[in-house]
Amino acid sequence: MDMTTAFNDDLPEQGQLELEDRRALRRVAGLSTELTDVTEVEYRSLRLERVVLVGVWTSGTQLDADNSLLELKQLAETAGALVLEGLTQRRNKPDPATYIGRGKAAELRDIAQATGADTVICDGELAPGQLRQLEDLTKVKVIDRTALILDIFAQHARSREGKTQVELAQLTYLLPRLRGWGDALSRQAGGRAGGGNGGVGLRGPGETKIETDRRRINSRMAKLRRQLNQMSTAREVKRDRRRVRQVPAVAIAGYTNAGKSSLLNRLTKAGVLVEDALFATLDPTVRQARTPDGRAFTLSDTVGFVRHLPHQLVDAFRSTLDEVAEADLILHVVDGSHPDPEQQLAAVREVFAEIGAQDVPELVVINKIDAADPFTLKRLITKDPQATEVSARTGRGMDRLVTAIADALPTLDREVRVVLPYHRGDLVSRVHQEGRVLTEEHTGDGTLMHARVPEVLASQLDNYPAPVA
Repeated sequence: MDMTTAFNDDLPEQGQLELEDRRALRRVAGLSTELTDVTEVEYRSLRLERVVLVGVWTSGTQLDADNSLLELKQLAETAGALVLEGLTQRRNKPDPATYIGRGKAAELRDIAQATGADTVICDGELAPGQLRQLEDLTKVKVIDRTALILDIFAQHARSREGKTQVELAQLTYLLPRLRGWGDALSRQAGGRAGGGNGGVGLRGPGETKIETDRRRINSRMAKLRRQLNQMSTAREVKRDRRRVRQVPAVAIAGYTNAGKSSLLNRLTKAGVLVEDALFATLDPTVRQARTPDGRAFTLSDTVGFVRHLPHQLVDAFRSTLDEVAEADLILHVVDGSHPDPEQQLAAVREVFAEIGAQDVPELVVINKIDAADPFTLKRLITKDPQATEVSARTGRGMDRLVTAIADALPTLDREVRVVLPYHRGDLVSRVHQEGRVLTEEHTGDGTLMHARVPEVLASQLDNYPAPVA
């Protein structure tokens, strides 16, 4: 074996390095510098330590409610929290004032005090007024599901584009939740000097610092949007090059932690980060692969989806999600070992509809069959007989998946028989990359090729017709 090859085989992949870097820094429970005034929550970093979960169950079964809270627990642990308790409440709709009602809020305050929790996480997106009143009643920091997901995205974003997208989503979420309380806002008191907050030198238009904060946030958001537009232009140029060469695009999409990155690594040896955590990878990765007959296509790994994916993230990650909407085929990866894979399929398809990808051909890939319940697999296959069962960890079923991808790719337009001179090796290479070679023979005049190719390439090959036998 070549020593250089052996040395390169021993080098860690990029994904392994990123995983080691991520695990090198962990939050330590109990070392908190939280402010005593919980109303200033927007002006400090979101740091989760000891948390209590609470959800409102408005429809479905108790099992659905339990699965939803279990997913919230996984999100909290991914963010670095220690989950102490979980509560669900049956209501026709969330309470407009406190989300769970005053009685349940008082019970939640007692549980937080008894367990020593410093944070309550609600399984839903709360209005600014609900956050404020629930914090007043429970006397601890309250965040909602959206803020939790945004915090995970902020931790895991690696590329410049990913960090910009996450910052824009966070500011979009923060803007309507700014508060005019606390010393940090340098409140000015209006009205008469004898008022409780008035006095000489304090008369004025009222609170002005919050208006300054809003203006700064709006300016920052405008700058981030301009940067994302520039990045999306560069992404579009690369996509146009693939369209010109008519290389089919396959997007790997699905629920978070369904094994999309593992599947990409298995198919292309991409070496991207793999971790048993929600939203472990955010930055899209595009790699080239080939069908068994040699036809080239691209595989792109996209950000994972989740129930009630925050609309701020959908808007901010629009350029990234366009990889799914403009693909020729979607590999919809579902976790076969999940307690409710049908719900995952439905949640992802809702996002497909939101980004305009509902009409793209879809191939369902049931992953993690080595850990799945046989009855669950049978149920999924019965509902979708075209689905492919694989295990990205063990490699089981990967040959069938590659064959299914090849069968689902768009058909090539023209069948050609040409003799390409030996100095046109570039065309020979393009026929191999973009088309499907049926026969190939080297003759005295050049390379005799019988192949199926895209129409754009066929028009260039028309100048080199093969002689009629």
